[in-house]
Amino acid sequence: MKLRIKEIIKEKNMTINSLAEKMGINRVNLSNSINGNPTFDTLQKIATALDVTVSSLIEVESELYGIVQFKGKTYKIDNEQALMTLYKDYQEVKNIPHLV
Repeated sequence: MKLRIKEIIKEKNMTINSLAEKMGINRVNLSNSINGNPTFDTLQKIATALDVTVSSLIEVESELYGIVQFKGKTYKIDNEQALMTLYKDYQEVKNIPHLV
């Protein structure tokens, strides 16, 4: 999974420092998350701080494919819309406010 976080930071005329400050975290920790494998919760916090959706942080590759089982339901993830359906269902189960 390739992330678009750095690209969106530039589009918003921000820096990693300013984003970290807005999120109330250390720049080094944010940088490590962006360059590593951030958790879903971290992606959600970054998306909120950038005022974008979590899905917009993820670069959708033409070879997006996967099967996910969540709460007894099977999701075939082969496009961005299928990924967003899974995300919305996850939000409802976890009582997370909708950002999308």
